[in-house]
Amino acid sequence: MNKVDKPDAFDLDALRRAPTSGDAPSHAQAAEISALARQIAGQYAVANYSPSIVIGQLRFLEFFSLFGIALAANYFVAQDPGSHFIDTSVSGFAGALLALLFMQASDCYHVSILRAPMRSMARVLGSWMAAVGLVALTNFLFVDHDPNYRSLLAVWFAAGALFLLVERNLIGLAIRRWGRNGVMERRAVVIGGGKPAKDLIRALEQQPENDIRICGIFDDRSAARSPDVVAGYPKLGTVAELVEFARLAHIDMLIISLPLSAEARIMQLLKMLWVLPVDIRLAAHSNNLRFRPRAYSHVGAVPLLDILDKPIRDWDSVAKRAFDIFFSVLALLLLWPVFIATAIAVKTTSKGPVFFVQKRHGFNNEVINVLKFRSMYTEMSDHTAKNAVTKNDPRVTRVGRFIRKTSIDELPQIFNVLRGDLSLVGPRPHAVLGQTRDKTFGEIVEGYFARHRVKPGVTGWAQINGWRGEIDTDDKIKFRTAYDLYYIENWSLWFDLKILLLTPIKLLNTENAY
Repeated sequence: MNKVDKPDAFDLDALRRAPTSGDAPSHAQAAEISALARQIAGQYAVANYSPSIVIGQLRFLEFFSLFGIALAANYFVAQDPGSHFIDTSVSGFAGALLALLFMQASDCYHVSILRAPMRSMARVLGSWMAAVGLVALTNFLFVDHDPNYRSLLAVWFAAGALFLLVERNLIGLAIRRWGRNGVMERRAVVIGGGKPAKDLIRALEQQPENDIRICGIFDDRSAARSPDVVAGYPKLGTVAELVEFARLAHIDMLIISLPLSAEARIMQLLKMLWVLPVDIRLAAHSNNLRFRPRAYSHVGAVPLLDILDKPIRDWDSVAKRAFDIFFSVLALLLLWPVFIATAIAVKTTSKGPVFFVQKRHGFNNEVINVLKFRSMYTEMSDHTAKNAVTKNDPRVTRVGRFIRKTSIDELPQIFNVLRGDLSLVGPRPHAVLGQTRDKTFGEIVEGYFARHRVKPGVTGWAQINGWRGEIDTDDKIKFRTAYDLYYIENWSLWFDLKILLLTPIKLLNTENAY
């Protein structure tokens, strides 16, 4: 689904500033879900295939296959393959690229098209013919080609057409199978029951291009106003319980089935739900009010008003993961002497292990084990981090003071990055029981858990702007959260690279690190 403009009626900043309703549950509190909801969440605990990722992989497969077929045709057909290798490589690259562009322009890369490949095969083969024709015309006009060039072109076209015919039918078979098995789908939860939810579900079920799997319904209303079963789907609990359900299950989308006239209720729901890393949509099939077209996405003919999008999704997440692995491996190659020297210093100056493991909040509020060099005396170590380290803290060893000031104690988190628990750049992971005085961070900052819509990082935008070290006032966690949310909403690989390059410079300021 393409990124779209958000309708002006739902302003995210206004959402955050809005006062919390007296009966709205705190984001810091996880509501206990029913046994049925927990059972269903377990069925969706494994992540599914993203259609965007699958289509992107298909594009790579077709490009490199058509390019490889050109090289193979040159090798087996040309009289002198070596002397024409460069010409054939350029022609093959151009032909494969043109074929992809033509197929994209003729809508050959939609899941609905791939599901029934023979209906679009004329467009696919027509795109391939046009690509080969343009390459042939260019070569005949400007290139001193091989005497067998006509035969080479014929073999390339025929082999490419056969490949596309077989490959598209195999992909169609796989997509239909993945759809039946729930492997490639968008998992959605409907918020709000009764007739509006029933009408929405029935409308979705009637769409031949529907890739939505309804996982259940959540509604705060009692059974008298909202039936326990709607269109064959069970009501799994309240909206507060949905927050916990979405953290246990891999949910892609929340669809609010309420009329636009219920703006106050919709805003109240969004205040609770925007902390989750999911798309949030408003069912618009029964509303007469219409926004600009780019504010909508569609499932077949069913319009959905796009309220919020999941951050860092699909190929962005792939690019970020590649970024993490590349720079983590590079850091290990450059910093291995620091790792060894620190391990020796920690081990020889105080009793206990070299590493210290602490439970912290990760992506989607999951609990992860974060690795650090031990900086405290073993018998005084605080695995919960309930009591933050303060200046001249007697629990910290002599070596610990140095490695904490220089942030060397954080370097083992590179292994967390390679394992996939952390990213190199992102909101810093806070300890599960982290608090300021007698209040948890979630109680201090409205929307605090929205930090967890992306993977936490070894370094982050808040730290670059001076917000590192002890959190002993409400303002410190408020400013950290504000910078973290800014990072999430403005993420790019260039932003990550900027933060990564600035980190060593900013670490020279050790005022708040102890």
